[in-house]
Amino acid sequence: MSERSTSPGETVPDEPPPGATTPCGTAPGQPGPRGTVAGEGFHPHLHEQPPGPVAPLRARLHHIRADALDGDTAQSGGMRRFAAVSGRTVGSEKLWMGQTHVAPSTASSDHHHGASETAIHVVSGHPEFVFVDDSGEAPEEVRLRTSPGDYIFVPPYVPHREENPDPEAEAVVVIARSTQEAVVVNLPGLYALPATPE
Repeated sequence: MSERSTSPGETVPDEPPPGATTPCGTAPGQPGPRGTVAGEGFHPHLHEQPPGPVAPLRARLHHIRADALDGDTAQSGGMRRFAAVSGRTVGSEKLWMGQTHVAPSTASSDHHHGASETAIHVVSGHPEFVFVDDSGEAPEEVRLRTSPGDYIFVPPYVPHREENPDPEAEAVVVIARSTQEAVVVNLPGLYALPATPE
């Protein structure tokens, strides 16, 4: 059995010892209960090493508990945003993720998210997402009524607002954005922006 050095005075085998099994009880290299083989599959990036040293925050997994969400993030009137995954909390470079809570019978202020692409997953309540569609002859206000389990995609620079028409229940959504931190540009009204934002 060959060995590789991991630190001065410490070695570990390159291959498992004879008779070893994986956590699911199969021999290494043999299909598991679902027909998969450890180490096999399409993973083109696994053998690429990042250039230079890896920053400490980017060398491990991060667990953000529900009671540890960070409310110190960009806000709009009528809603509360809580960051879970961000450059500040975990060192992410291209992703922000968190929750938004809209109180009963409340509407957020009009806003957009700059160059961020935003994906929204409805967790609870029936929030409505309102924007102006100017693709026709005259601009038209569009209202998307959602239910738990639904998704919404918000392209960059599209002004919109969230509303919760329910008089009793809070609406909660999970948000993912393609930027390191939450980008929120609050607006004086709901209107379509020029095709090329300045």
